[in-house]
Amino acid sequence: MNYLIAGLGNIGAEYAGTRHNVGFMTLDAWADDAGVTFQTQRYGDVAEISFKGRKLTLLKPSTYMNLSGNAVRYWMNKLNIPVENILVICDDLNLPFGTLRMRKKGSDGGHNGLKNIQELLGTQDYPRIRIGIGNNFQKGGQVNFVIGSMTDEEKAAMPEICKSVISGIKDFVTIGPDRAMNIFNTVKK
Repeated sequence: MNYLIAGLGNIGAEYAGTRHNVGFMTLDAWADDAGVTFQTQRYGDVAEISFKGRKLTLLKPSTYMNLSGNAVRYWMNKLNIPVENILVICDDLNLPFGTLRMRKKGSDGGHNGLKNIQELLGTQDYPRIRIGIGNNFQKGGQVNFVIGSMTDEEKAAMPEICKSVISGIKDFVTIGPDRAMNIFNTVKK
């Protein structure tokens, strides 16, 4: 079975370490841990991981967040992966920092990356993991918050958050989304 795991973010040094790039951070942590390297290809950086007989293609779109759907649709079609075997990882400012949610489908929640994926796939019915980044900003400060650098506390928490998300992805591909969601969707301590 093949899966496409798309971690959303923005390319470029100015975006590294920003809240909007938690999808990239998660896939980078997994690739480092698995000893695989990303190769720059069409619409993104791609790496492959095998896990318990499944082939997972990790994708970090190079299209910038608002056009993430171009990369997801291209790789989904190129690899002939059904929509239920896609898993999109992104930030969510509607969830407290570090809160994790897995869903089989849902609205874009105001997230431009998810909105573009939904438009280009023609459906909201694709699985996703949302990583809470909180909403600690003043009115009108949303953009600067999401593309702003994480605090030292947030950075320190990211390795553990990435580990939890990677564990959730492994459950998703082995025991299926329903059981994976039961394990994964816990309230932050």
